[in-house]
Amino acid sequence: MSKYEELRFNCYAANMELPKLDLVVYTFGNVSAVDRENGVFAIKPSGVPYEKLKPKDIVIVDFENNVVEGNMRPSSDTKTHAFLYKQWQNIGGICHTHSCYAVSWAQAQMDIPLFGTTHADHNTSDIPCASPMSDANISGDYEHMTGQQILDCFEEKNISYEEVEMILIGNHGPFTWGKDAQKAVYNSKVLEEIARMAYLTLQINPNAPRLKDALVRKHYERKHGKGAYYGQAGK
Repeated sequence: MSKYEELRFNCYAANMELPKLDLVVYTFGNVSAVDRENGVFAIKPSGVPYEKLKPKDIVIVDFENNVVEGNMRPSSDTKTHAFLYKQWQNIGGICHTHSCYAVSWAQAQMDIPLFGTTHADHNTSDIPCASPMSDANISGDYEHMTGQQILDCFEEKNISYEEVEMILIGNHGPFTWGKDAQKAVYNSKVLEEIARMAYLTLQINPNAPRLKDALVRKHYERKHGKGAYYGQAGK
């Protein structure tokens, strides 16, 4: 038995959540899960429909994009995942989808404004949208440069990847991450709901104000701060 069986199954299970959560159609999207100790990650194979996906199909890849184990070609987004795992040491899973509302904001090349407490429960800033990629980078190592786009956007906006676990790529779509693959998928669903709510908010009131800072901090800290009291942790 392969030493990567648990990693492979965790990745498979996370990928299978995407159609259940209505975040993908056909073969759109992918999730990966990392094994830092062995310097590898598991990722969905390219172009395989979710209804046909099996745990054995999940591909094990190292951080240099070499297939370590598996008989199928890994996701076309593998280089983006590898780049982020190398750059950001504290993430354990990455998710990429083409969900409707998040993609719509990405195609509009707009950050998603922080309008309400649902957003603030998960982020303390607008959800950033990275600028569309330059022609030179598109014609070069495209998937690698998508990772660089994400890194550059966070550095330019002075945002922490540990506090904001999601981004839009201009004209493309969303990437999310988290402590493991399941959290990355959770963040993708949260992002889609926030994107939908923000869209509807602007339809109702195009001049809707940003949530005031006191509420932003209150809602974020009660879930994520040192004195967090949301949920049953510690009970």
